[in-house]
Amino acid sequence: MSERTVDVVVFDIGGVLLDWSPTYLYADLIPDEEARTHFLTKVATPAWNHTLDEGRPWAEAVAELSSLHPEHAEWIEAYDTGWLRMVKGVFEDTAAVLTELQRAGVPTYALTNFSGEKWEVAKEAFPVLTHFDGEVVSGVEQTVKPDEKIYRILIERFGLDPARTFYTDDMAYNVDGARAVGLDAEVFTGAANLRAQLRDRGLALQ
Repeated sequence: MSERTVDVVVFDIGGVLLDWSPTYLYADLIPDEEARTHFLTKVATPAWNHTLDEGRPWAEAVAELSSLHPEHAEWIEAYDTGWLRMVKGVFEDTAAVLTELQRAGVPTYALTNFSGEKWEVAKEAFPVLTHFDGEVVSGVEQTVKPDEKIYRILIERFGLDPARTFYTDDMAYNVDGARAVGLDAEVFTGAANLRAQLRDRGLALQ
């Protein structure tokens, strides 16, 4: 085994532990692909969703967008009320890595761009999210990755040594942000590769 170079492992959530996509909900609500694509790229856009990750209240965001697009008010409301249907489930192979780390006594943390309101919903639905040693959620902190501030919150709040803290995220620009503050970070491409990355750093994983 390689010499152990990390003491802590930090997980992104969407795309790493949870299989989340608005398409899972809207494939049922808007069967027509062209209409669905228009709605998710021109109305309930990724940029609009980003404001929710930044901490904007859902009620306010839904009301404003509905006033701008009253013809789509029902679909916009569903983004809130049907949010859980956007989560297909837990990536069980990643969850297995997380559980194995925790059983081995390795501290684990969550660092995620996530609405604070929906984070509570997700934790109730998916207990795997409740076992971290700590969490930093963008909607609660009102700052999002890859802003340096959110990584600093993680490091300072939990007293982490950046050089001995491993971070995995499916978005390369978030990994770049983590590396910029000294974290040992890699792009998540699947649980098998994550295991290999952690073993390379001396963690005793199967």
